[in-house]
Amino acid sequence: MRSTGKSSSSGFPAGALEDLRGPVTGVVELPVHAAWSGMSAYDLGKPRQCMGLYRTVLHEGLPLYLNYDLLLQLWPTLRSLVGRTVRTVWEDAFPQLAARSRSAA
Repeated sequence: MRSTGKSSSSGFPAGALEDLRGPVTGVVELPVHAAWSGMSAYDLGKPRQCMGLYRTVLHEGLPLYLNYDLLLQLWPTLRSLVGRTVRTVWEDAFPQLAARSRSAA
């Protein structure tokens, strides 16, 4: 599914959700400007850190750190951790995220 191509301050990626090929294992280090919470390294093997990374990169508009399969897996919980604007932008652009939320409910 292609996005609408619109851009937003919430950092939604133009292109296909399936194009998100960020890491799925290891430790991810965010750039200083994105690590405003103080945490800059996230171990993807630790569920809370993985969720924290995804929350941060969605809010900061850094989709290069997102992986399609992992995003789909995390979305039902993640959608409640991000702000309404971020959630709406991503679910409107990518209906499979909204569908994933409904199927998990």
